[in-house]
Amino acid sequence: MADPTKPSQQAAGQAAQAASRIRPPSGTRDLYPDDMRRRRYVMDAWRRVSTRHGFDEVDGPTFETTELYTVKSGDGIIGELFQAFSGKDPEQKAALQRGEPAPFAIRPEFTPSLARMYAAQARSLPKPCKWFMAGPFFRAERPQRGRLREFLQWNVDILGTPNEEDHAAKQEAEAIAVCVDLLRELGLTSKDIRIKLGARQMVTRRLADINYPAESTDQVIALLDARPKIGAEKYRERARELGLPDAMIAHFDPERREVVRLDLSPDQIAKMGGDAASYEQQFTTEGTLFRELDVLGLREWCEFDNMVIRGLAYYTGTVFEAIADGERAVAGGGRYDGLVELFGGPSTPAVGFAMGDVVLSLLLEDKGLMPAEAALLERTGGRPDVFVIPGGESTDTDVRRTVAMLRSAGLHARTTTKATRNIGKLLKDAASSHARFAVILESATEATIKDMSTGEQDPARTLVANLAHTIASR
Repeated sequence: MADPTKPSQQAAGQAAQAASRIRPPSGTRDLYPDDMRRRRYVMDAWRRVSTRHGFDEVDGPTFETTELYTVKSGDGIIGELFQAFSGKDPEQKAALQRGEPAPFAIRPEFTPSLARMYAAQARSLPKPCKWFMAGPFFRAERPQRGRLREFLQWNVDILGTPNEEDHAAKQEAEAIAVCVDLLRELGLTSKDIRIKLGARQMVTRRLADINYPAESTDQVIALLDARPKIGAEKYRERARELGLPDAMIAHFDPERREVVRLDLSPDQIAKMGGDAASYEQQFTTEGTLFRELDVLGLREWCEFDNMVIRGLAYYTGTVFEAIADGERAVAGGGRYDGLVELFGGPSTPAVGFAMGDVVLSLLLEDKGLMPAEAALLERTGGRPDVFVIPGGESTDTDVRRTVAMLRSAGLHARTTTKATRNIGKLLKDAASSHARFAVILESATEATIKDMSTGEQDPARTLVANLAHTIASR
């Protein structure tokens, strides 16, 4: 008689077939051990560089109230958010049925959370306040190479200021220095990637000069930011729809791109005319960003690019992007004075940037800079110290006891799950694990140690009781 508590073979088969059709959501990743090691390598570099530059780690919730994102960007951002609500709350369900936005959104970026957090404790926080975080973020957009719906992001920010002259330029240069140091840390050079600088205030000043409606400025900024993606014809069409005069449309035309290397002298930049001259007046005078980049040895990495605007509404001044291979944005950020005040905080100058792991990892792979498996294990702490092999008169119990003893002594110890006692085959397994040493357990009390890097093997057996000390001392 069939057991009624067990599914029938047909039902089990149908369930297995259904499960085999389930795939991860589009724009997400399944990360297997090798993938996790590569991601850990990037995250460890983020934390190492942040700490080296004196930044403290923070974090916030992975979902926030939807209002946090609409307070500055308006309701238009709703379509870019993964919204969230409680299925147990009838009021939230009813609101959704009425077509209202959900009360919560899974975080697409960190800057609004950061501003909210700073505003809540601004009076007791140091000035400047240097924070970083690295964690998961989510954006409801079309997945493509280098752009996923779920990704990791590194955020580096400086909020508040000491009462000193030229603090804005110094903090902007410091933020850029952290970004460049991370790129150097991973083996990239100024030939691989450029820090492209833009000046948001130059655009807003031009709009103010023609008395352009302030309430439409954000739409113009968004259009200028989209120029590399939509092309010249679509740009001109949309610019006319926004009512921009012909002279301004021509001035910002993507076919009129200007790129000025900052390793030129201020006089050389000034002679170039156009936006280059405006940039020189805005940034390259004594005591400003040009000088601060020079002080930190960063000018060879940087260039002014009039296509760099950055579309987020909260930027107020200098903006920058780390661009590789022509158009691949690895990082981006800028100055966002005024955002903290929107969340009830005091007047707070602020600058920061973010870097995602997807484009960065692809760039490292393409440049041959992602370490091989053995090096990744070494750098991320995943390389075993010792691989224990049964041999001689040792039993399975002896092996398990020895592995437990080594682990309790703080060593990363592994062993085989194979039934074979062929030493040659098991040494190949030890080599595949990239263990530093192989321990061939001869008996419950004696073992032979082999250095897997040199192939050298101890001529005399080592007492099992001394194994941990012997291996740790090498």
